[in-house]
Amino acid sequence: MPESCPMDEDAFWELVDRSDRETDTRKKRLAWLDGELSRRSAEEIADFSMWWDSATSRLCTWDMYAVYCYVFSRQSFNAFEYFVNWLVSLGRVAFEQVAADPDSLVELPEFLRLMKVLRARIAAGKYPVWSVNEEPEFELLAYVTFEPYRKATGLDTSHLGDVVHARGVHAKFPLLGENFDGEEWDFEDEAEIGRRLPRVASYLGIF
Repeated sequence: MPESCPMDEDAFWELVDRSDRETDTRKKRLAWLDGELSRRSAEEIADFSMWWDSATSRLCTWDMYAVYCYVFSRQSFNAFEYFVNWLVSLGRVAFEQVAADPDSLVELPEFLRLMKVLRARIAAGKYPVWSVNEEPEFELLAYVTFEPYRKATGLDTSHLGDVVHARGVHAKFPLLGENFDGEEWDFEDEAEIGRRLPRVASYLGIF
């Protein structure tokens, strides 16, 4: 990872966090980021993309995928990617917490609020249970650099990917097979769930 660049890691997270503070819908948030990035140089836009790929790749682990599968009762590589995008969208503090300890997802205030909404709406028989601004997926956030980079350079997104790769950063997403970091383990083994993810197991009533 470059030691210095026009947009360092702190500046990347400041943009992510500000985009949340200064908007109240996802559509507005995407527009805000588009506007901010469109005022930056092509190199800064590539920096943002590099830090994005670095952040999302940190969450591409077997334990994080297990947490996702158990908590949301589904297995999907695409949906897991969008879930990781949502985790990044929560900001640096929440991101660093789950990156260091995926089991701590069930302690995040944002997650707990989401589950409260989910349970209340299911109890009331309301479907879908989440609005577009609530669901724990944020696919479009991953594409926010595309149009600003095209406008700045006249080049397509494949060139942006090449620039990021040239800096030594290789995105884990989109997943092509089981491209997870960490030790693979049997998700169907409840004893293993309790050992590796005790807070998730307790939250779900497995133990």
